[in-house]
Amino acid sequence: MTKKVSYVTKEGLKKLQEELDRLQTIERPKISKAIGEAIEKGDISENAEYDAAKDAQGLLEAKIAQLQDTILNCRVIDESQIDTSKVQILNRVTIRNTKTNATMTYTLVSETEADFKAGKLSVTTPIAKALMGRKLGDKVEVQVPAGKVEFEIMDISI
Repeated sequence: MTKKVSYVTKEGLKKLQEELDRLQTIERPKISKAIGEAIEKGDISENAEYDAAKDAQGLLEAKIAQLQDTILNCRVIDESQIDTSKVQILNRVTIRNTKTNATMTYTLVSETEADFKAGKLSVTTPIAKALMGRKLGDKVEVQVPAGKVEFEIMDISI
């Protein structure tokens, strides 16, 4: 199985590490305590609290393992080395819908840092994939749920 490399900023890596630490130091002990309390109540073969706590533990451990894997396989991008001659990860890109003239600005980030409300668009989205490697003034056609939309790249910055 090939490992998926995720590109993150220093800030993004710090957030991932903080989330992992929170899960390991706060959430894991809470679930262990809940399991212990359920065991103290007697027969665990028909104990719904025990079953629920064990299920929660399994989900938590899966999330911890996934975060550890992401952190292990991520590469921190040096923001000072980012080129703005063409669209790439961590670029701030302003695009214009050629039909409606509506403009939008997004920062292209890894999946783990994506936050649409904050204008951070994952590089795995159809729009970002179409923009990657393109230059200022290029027009790209993107298949979206509403159909095909054409965008023109108006600005590329950091």
